[in-house]
Amino acid sequence: MTSGNQTVAAIFAHPDDEVLACGGALALHADEGDAVHILLLATGATSRGGEQDDYIAKLQDQARKAADILGAKSIDFREFPDNRMDTASLLDVVQAVEIFLASHSADIIYTHHSGDMNIDHMVTHRAVATACRPVPGAIPVEILTCEINSSTEWAPAPLTPFVPQDFLDISASLERKVAALECYTGELRDWPHPRSGEGVRALARWRGTQCGMDAAEAFGIMRRVRKSL
Repeated sequence: MTSGNQTVAAIFAHPDDEVLACGGALALHADEGDAVHILLLATGATSRGGEQDDYIAKLQDQARKAADILGAKSIDFREFPDNRMDTASLLDVVQAVEIFLASHSADIIYTHHSGDMNIDHMVTHRAVATACRPVPGAIPVEILTCEINSSTEWAPAPLTPFVPQDFLDISASLERKVAALECYTGELRDWPHPRSGEGVRALARWRGTQCGMDAAEAFGIMRRVRKSL
């Protein structure tokens, strides 16, 4: 991780995805002086029994608290339908991402893996890929894909498995990641559910064993463009 003066965009479907996916990395970016901006595209609530405005507002408030713990500069919300983002026009989702990136010209983007079980994660990945297509004159940007506890590892065999090529030592920020997750009181589960504090620690330790670290987050490389060596 290069230090300071970078703009980092975390673009995910639901409140808590940003923490589960790369909360440790976002905290480290903030510590290094990078500007971290988060976009959450879906409500995270409407699949649980219709439009629940009070619960949506509560989730967004929890997301703001989690973003504060991670040191993010900003967090933005769109309200695409939860677990039904495939019913929205892909163009609408792409344009939401483009508007966000027009305000936050990112050097690094974190987003979903393409093969997650959750349809909203898949649509978000596609929207980011489309919004960031490498047309001539486009600003070089690094795009990393992430795993989400209780989604990525539960995907059925026909979907593309998550095979990381990039690892980041989050030994210094793991507990901040867990603390940020604990803001989401309605999303947190008890061990041995993977979306628990202990589940987050267990995955970080496992990824750490794959790269010689105490704790790590793992990423796929969607694109990495370098102007020079």
